[in-house]
Amino acid sequence: MKSYECLIEELYNRFPAFQQVGAGAYKPGLENAEALDAYFGHPHRQYHTIHVGGTNGKGSTSHTLAAILTASGYRVGLYTSPHLADFRERIRIDGKMIPKDVVERFLREYSDDALSFRPSFFELTTFMAMQYFAQEKVDVAVIEVGLGGRLDTTNVITPDLSIITNISHDHVALLGDNLSDIAREKSGIIKEGIPVVIGEAEGDVKEVFMQRAKEVNAPISFAQESNTMTAAEPSGSGWMYRGTIVGDVWGELGGLCQEKNAATILTAVVELRRMGYTIGDEAICEGFAHVTTKTGLQGRWQKLCERPLMICDTGHNIGGMEYIARQLNSTPCHALHIVIGMVNDKDISGVIALLPRHAHYYFTQASVARALPAQEVAAIAAQHGLQGTTYPTVQQAITAAKDAAQDDDFIFIGGSTFVVADALKG
Repeated sequence: MKSYECLIEELYNRFPAFQQVGAGAYKPGLENAEALDAYFGHPHRQYHTIHVGGTNGKGSTSHTLAAILTASGYRVGLYTSPHLADFRERIRIDGKMIPKDVVERFLREYSDDALSFRPSFFELTTFMAMQYFAQEKVDVAVIEVGLGGRLDTTNVITPDLSIITNISHDHVALLGDNLSDIAREKSGIIKEGIPVVIGEAEGDVKEVFMQRAKEVNAPISFAQESNTMTAAEPSGSGWMYRGTIVGDVWGELGGLCQEKNAATILTAVVELRRMGYTIGDEAICEGFAHVTTKTGLQGRWQKLCERPLMICDTGHNIGGMEYIARQLNSTPCHALHIVIGMVNDKDISGVIALLPRHAHYYFTQASVARALPAQEVAAIAAQHGLQGTTYPTVQQAITAAKDAAQDDDFIFIGGSTFVVADALKG
């Protein structure tokens, strides 16, 4: 009998994953998803769902909401992507990853022969998650959109609440090359009569969301206008959110972007309470304070070492890097070292243009096919006045940075989710 490792390898090989190969694995359209949904008996109808889309912040938002709901006493499924170190990170119940034997059983039973067509990696794993949640009788599942929204496999669900965190330039070849077009794709998760919370939106993007909500008669709330907090300030390694709907709340996630995410999450909690979810004040505080232990979230301004300070973050597009660059420039240190690599379908020049020029750079490439060769990253960086050395692997780049750094220096690791994944794998 094939081992778990062999079955997972076959899953990657037989059903191409966007994580590994990029746009070649993307299947626009819901025909396969709808066929799979019927084949599996619409498993998502057996529990409540919350649908979370957007360009940046949807992972932090999904995990924190799941943590709050778990702390409230619900049995909570959580489906997110991509994973960092272990495929099973994508599918969790109350923070615990799907067991290997459940993955094995699913992959043995539902081959492409049994299904009569070949679904994508994401299509198949989405229904692995949905079926698992049904089998384990979760009360509610937080479902993160994979890519876009309108044509994403997850869009077969009819949630209690839809959430769109924000819109930024990402996957422009697939979703559109301007923010309005991207917003239209992501607004596709707004459904008839289902409330939607928007994290950040201005101008034309806000108009897109308002128009879509009007078309389908969906109540719409904007976190920017919700007054769910009065202020946010750094506190320890995280944030203190002042004057929230439950008083002062400490959040353990430390990235600058978390202030916006917190407003979105709190606005979503207001909506969930309004529709009958029992979410206590203490549960909100507990979810914010212990999201990593309750859900296994990694890679969000995560501290890997104290001296020298070493932080990794999965922010990988212009919207995410704007926050990271501000935080890099504001973190006190003797010298700044940046280990960076990128994948080949991003606005690489736009991201690199945001990075500080005074840092020492260690250009590298992650262990996925989509990774841009380190030499190409270095060449683009040089056009923006950034200088450094290239390294063939992430671990070699990290080792070089640690060897060069003093105790009061700061090492940052990022540029790509997959660079962070390699860093965490060690």
